[in-house]
Amino acid sequence: MEARVLIVEDDAELRGILIRGLAEEGFRTEGTATGTDLLRRAVAGPPDAFVVDIGLPDTDGRDLCQALRAQGVQAPVLFLTARDELVERLAGFSAGGDDYLTKPFAFAELVARLQALLRRSRSEEPPERIGLRLDPARHAVSAGGNSIPLTPTEFRLLGRLLSGGGEIVRRRDLLRAGWPEGAIVHDNTLDAYISRLRRKLRELAAPAAIVTAHGVGYRLE
Repeated sequence: MEARVLIVEDDAELRGILIRGLAEEGFRTEGTATGTDLLRRAVAGPPDAFVVDIGLPDTDGRDLCQALRAQGVQAPVLFLTARDELVERLAGFSAGGDDYLTKPFAFAELVARLQALLRRSRSEEPPERIGLRLDPARHAVSAGGNSIPLTPTEFRLLGRLLSGGGEIVRRRDLLRAGWPEGAIVHDNTLDAYISRLRRKLRELAAPAAIVTAHGVGYRLE
């Protein structure tokens, strides 16, 4: 069966090249210019893989990836970016991405990386969600019909907790998700952000709470 690939790239010319080229390689391709539209499509029907440009007009592609993971969408994500710094690549992996390709790139390499990701992707069921939804365009979290804004760091931390599927997320993994590589972050800084997230989830009347695993990390239940 043909693998379905969702592409989000705001450059219309490059998006068209990717859609046509991958279709010729045997993929079923769909493309969009915004993260909001890709998230809507992905939640309605998760694809087999994503190609995600990091610099989108309505959101950062890494925030989009976290929103996908928070909704239980586990299909592999191949990031496209014009920035090749180590800190940028590490941030993409911390957000839940699976591979990175720097522009300009050879189309054959993109195909090879996608095929490798698809071979490695797992077929296991995604973890059960707990009634929270992240909006990467507005940096907000919603439950039921209500929503509340988050700071970018709060968004990344909550996204990492949601992607944990109810399991304990260690403190060091939260630090990697919330701050760039090399940033000096004190333990009480993470704790302060968790306290703010707890307060916002209470204001939202969210069907989940952040629980402390003393000396280890945090989890959602």
